[in-house]
Amino acid sequence: MRSALRAALVATPVYLAACAVPDGGLARAARFRDVHVYQGYAERFLHGALPYRDVFVEYPPGAFAVFLPPTAFGAGHYNAAFKTLMALCGVATIFLVALVLAEVGVSRTRLRVGVALLALSPVALGPISLNTYDAWPALLTVLALWLLLRGWDVPAFAVLGLAISAKVYPLVLVPLAAWYVWRRSGSRRTALAVGVLVVVAAAVIAPFAAYAPHGVYESFHSQAARGLQIESLGASVLLVLDRLGVYHARVVETTGVAGRNLAGGTADAGAAVLLVLEALAVVTVWILYARVGELRARLPLAFAAAVAGFLAFTKVFSPQYLVWLLPLVVAGGGALAIALAAVATILAQLWFFHYAALFGLGWPVWLLLVRDLTMVALYLVLAAGLARWKIRIPSRSKTSRHSGLRRSQESWTAVGKGASRSA
Repeated sequence: MRSALRAALVATPVYLAACAVPDGGLARAARFRDVHVYQGYAERFLHGALPYRDVFVEYPPGAFAVFLPPTAFGAGHYNAAFKTLMALCGVATIFLVALVLAEVGVSRTRLRVGVALLALSPVALGPISLNTYDAWPALLTVLALWLLLRGWDVPAFAVLGLAISAKVYPLVLVPLAAWYVWRRSGSRRTALAVGVLVVVAAAVIAPFAAYAPHGVYESFHSQAARGLQIESLGASVLLVLDRLGVYHARVVETTGVAGRNLAGGTADAGAAVLLVLEALAVVTVWILYARVGELRARLPLAFAAAVAGFLAFTKVFSPQYLVWLLPLVVAGGGALAIALAAVATILAQLWFFHYAALFGLGWPVWLLLVRDLTMVALYLVLAAGLARWKIRIPSRSKTSRHSGLRRSQESWTAVGKGASRSA
């Protein structure tokens, strides 16, 4: 643990320096993505306009935990304050990933390399590293993972509930966490932990739903009912077919300057297919993890695989969603998985300032398909990592829960040592 904290401390100034490199980064006046929308929501709230009732809000209620604090510095400083808050979330995430790596017993070299990669990640992420609030749910997710590995099940589920109230994607991690707790501590402890998760998520959402139930419903429904967003896997395949003259793509505007979907029956069918593939990808990870013998050592990998499957086949894939995935891949993936995540992240930035060309079905279409296929490859690599660790039936003398967990930790230690807004 001391090595983990030292590595994170050394990485912190590197990370902060990396945050200042991209256009729109730390200490830079330019803002991208949705920062101006966050500020508008927060200021209207402070002036008496109730979100979800008086103002339509497309984000879950838990997002206001990071929308509101920057208003304390005044309207003119909201941009800088918000970026600083996201940078602090990033620093905390680095420390937590280092602690997760220490918990599963990786070598010091693996620990330092992983932390260093996270410290440099803002350069690859570009403007999205600080100009969206995705670092907030990403931090909560890694915190929940670390708490689970420490054996603090109930606090871990409380944090997961808070993460779900801020962004819906951590829902795919709940069955993994529940299975882990059930195998370690039994059904009563699991029921208590899940109950705490529900209470925490409800406590965040309920005050808003109490005065604007229809508005809260419309917020969640508007996201779930969206069509095939132009950066998703299904859309990238159709866009390439359009370039080849096999399909005629029709791009329609949805929300914001960079919010675009593909319209038409084929696109709708593609969105439906992706939903099925997404569900299959996530459920496959759940099944593979349920068959793993070393639950504790494989939990970070299972978290990374579930989120990768969710993103690889999602029908809405904005580049900032990679902020959720990178810490989990560093915490649980191997060298190949980390390399694929890096490639996907860098590719997503190549058309960030050229969305007009993408919407015009120009050259970014090819890079988009490569990025989306890289995400599929990343999911397959992570899922294959779980499949290789399927449980083997031990002899009767080796079936105790305590000794299994002890052998798991010892085995893992041995292995370890060898410019616009998008919707």
